Parts: sequence; structure tokens; C-alpha cells
Amino acid sequence: MRHFIVVGVLIIVMAFATYFGLTSLGLMPVAASAQAGSISQAGSIDWMWNLQMIAMSFLFALIAVPIGYSLIMFRRKKGDTTDAEHIEGNTALEITWTVVPLFIVVAFAYFGAYSLSETLRADPNAMVIKVMARQWSWSFEYPQAGVISNELYLPVGKQVLLKMESPLDGVLHSFFVPEFRMKQDVVPGRVTEYRVTPTLEGSYKVRCAELCGTSHYNMESPVNVVSQKNFDAWLNARQVEAQAAKTPEGAGQLLVAANGCTGCHSLDGKAGVGPTWQDLFNSQVKLADGSTVTADEAYLTESIAAPNAKVVEGFQPAMPQYPFTPEEIANLVAYIQTLK
Repeated sequence: MRHFIVVGVLIIVMAFATYFGLTSLGLMPVAASAQAGSISQAGSIDWMWNLQMIAMSFLFALIAVPIGYSLIMFRRKKGDTTDAEHIEGNTALEITWTVVPLFIVVAFAYFGAYSLSETLRADPNAMVIKVMARQWSWSFEYPQAGVISNELYLPVGKQVLLKMESPLDGVLHSFFVPEFRMKQDVVPGRVTEYRVTPTLEGSYKVRCAELCGTSHYNMESPVNVVSQKNFDAWLNARQVEAQAAKTPEGAGQLLVAANGCTGCHSLDGKAGVGPTWQDLFNSQVKLADGSTVTADEAYLTESIAAPNAKVVEGFQPAMPQYPFTPEEIANLVAYIQTLK
């Protein structure tokens, strides 16, 4: 009996030490949404995570302590060559360690379902934002304001419904802001939904959490949680820009933002998956076949309409063919001409 008491006490001590040791490491980033919550907010993601941390700490101690104790206390003594004591199975013990874990699993299934229902709780007044995921960029459309942005701006304290999709000829992506805790796949040809209520002003990043190709590592965009006043000011400023986009070059700039072109083509001369657009117009471009062409309107038009017809030296024929209309291509060419 003494051994059982000692092992029981050691299990409790080890479980507490493991739990507090893990929680002191700061494994989770700051919680910045109502869905993330806290370890004391029933139904929140962090509350569910904390329950799992407690269970994992206890199970670790339950396995590690008896093994370690047995190795020390019941090791074979020097010179002892006798057979170990023969022990038959214990039916009561086997029933116990089958039934008790079963109840624990069922309990966690219930807690998980409850947490999921709280996470998905819908606000009928939620603001809708459309999200487009492409290789390898994000774009965000505010349909009520007619604004498209490469950055996601959210008002603090208000639920937002993100309606996310990827082009039919695209690949699978996954929307993930660690501070919001939740992660949602973005599937070609489907609209998936992601609800979040930001609770902490600050700057974060949305990352793609699904391996999606060459520049997967670089598929991220800023997420800015601001006050309602600052959000309205930002949205108004973008609406003014949208009005200016009625010019061909302005419309082309909007197309660039909406289609994630800067995920491959830089606008400032930096290297990317594709050639930079800075100072591209009327420059001499060396092609993969060894020839040289002038990047005039005809060349740019052809390169957008048939991206792999003339591949630039040093780059792969990786650009997809977008279904741009002739007018949209002309607008893109007009915008590229302004990038000096």
C-alpha cells in the first residue's frame, strides 16, 4: 500500500509541475478574438485548449511516474538470479482503465461540440467581407463599399463574416490568424465561411496554413484590428481611391490588388517568382530562348493574355492564364506603364 500512496502523490506533483511548466512557456500567442477567449471563459478555444493541457499533463504523469518509480524501487538486486513473482491479470483493473477513459473521451467530445457551437455562433448583423485566395496572395473585398484591398482591416468588437474562395483552377489554401486561433480551408469552386469577433486592437498577419506551391512560405497579408472610427476613416479613404480608379491605370491597379499579381511580381524592383514590373515598360527583356524583345504595349498585352508564349530568361513558365477581357488587359498595361 505504501508504494501506491507514494506513486499517487508523485503523480499529482508531476502533473502539476508539467502543467505549470508548459503554461509558463507561453506556447500560445496573445488571444485577440472573442472566439479565442481565455482559459476561464467556458466554450472558448483557449478554455478547451486548457482542458486538454490538464489532461495531457495528468496522463503524462500517470505513465512516466509509475515507470520511473518501478525502475528505481523494483530493479533486480545485484546477485539476485531468482524468477520474478508471477502475477495474474486483474479484471477489475482492466475494466476500470477501459471504462474511465471512455467516459473522459465522451466528456471531451461534448466539451468540443460545445466549444465549436460557441465559436460558430452567428451575429445577424455581422459585416461581410469577401476573401480571395490565389497562388500566392490574399485579397479582401468590402462589397457594401466597393473596396478591394491587399490588407484586411477589421473593426474591434464587431463580428465579421469572411466568405472565402479560391479560383476554380486554383489550389487549396487555409486562412489562419494565430491570434484568432481559428483556421479554415479555402477550397476552389466553393465558398467557405469564417466568423471572427476581434477583441484586441493591433497588427497581425493572415498566413496560408496549407502547402500550396512554390511561394507558400510568403503567402501572408497584414491584418489590422482598429477602432470603429479608424476603420470608417480607412474605408472612406479606400472609397476615394476607388473613385480615382475609374481611369485606365487606376482600374488596372485595382485588378492587380484583386488578382494577387504582387504575389509573384514586385512593384519596386525586388526579385520574385516572376519578373518585377518596375521600369518594365519599354525596357529590353531577354527571353529564355536567347532572343530579346522590347516590353512595349504589344509585348505586355501578349504576356498577360498568353503568359507562357514568351518566357523571360531565369524564370519558369508558372503564371496561370487569367480570363481577363481586352479592356482589363489594356488597363493592366496602362498601370504597368506608370511603374517607374
